[in-house]
Amino acid sequence: MTTQLLIAGFGGQGVLFAGKFIAYKGLLEGRQLSWLPSYGPEMRGGTANCSVILSDDPVGSPIVANPDVLMAMNLPSLDKYENDVVSGGVIIVDSTLIERKVERDDVKVCYIPATKLAQQADMPKLANMIMVGKFIKETNAVSYEGITEALKKVIPARKAEMLDINLKAIEIGYNAE
Repeated sequence: MTTQLLIAGFGGQGVLFAGKFIAYKGLLEGRQLSWLPSYGPEMRGGTANCSVILSDDPVGSPIVANPDVLMAMNLPSLDKYENDVVSGGVIIVDSTLIERKVERDDVKVCYIPATKLAQQADMPKLANMIMVGKFIKETNAVSYEGITEALKKVIPARKAEMLDINLKAIEIGYNAE
């Protein structure tokens, strides 16, 4: 099984961190993978996206031209990548920041108000991890079990206190309807 994921938003939303977490989760599950970050020179406020490929077979190229899953964290990202998703794929939309609906009917669409949920839970910078929770639930590309170990790999030691709040954010996204 291979899942090609594109996470896109603007700098500062944690797009690259979310991709790194999913990549490490796949690695801990014994999957072959690729993680390819991309961001504009502006960083915070500029565009950012991250391609992650999880596979049971060796990954030949890190480029994701036609993702199986798109996590769109802002409107420009949805506008840019919506039509690239494969037919039968999944588009996960942060409906707090993206008011329009996906225009395709050949993909599964999940609207989650990730930014609003993050603010309500007093974790305003963790909409990305709420989106990750929804990704885990809707795609089964990686399992929910063992997320603590993966988070320990991507959260730097100087920010170890962020482990529990990241776990909570993933849980919120996983359980969101």
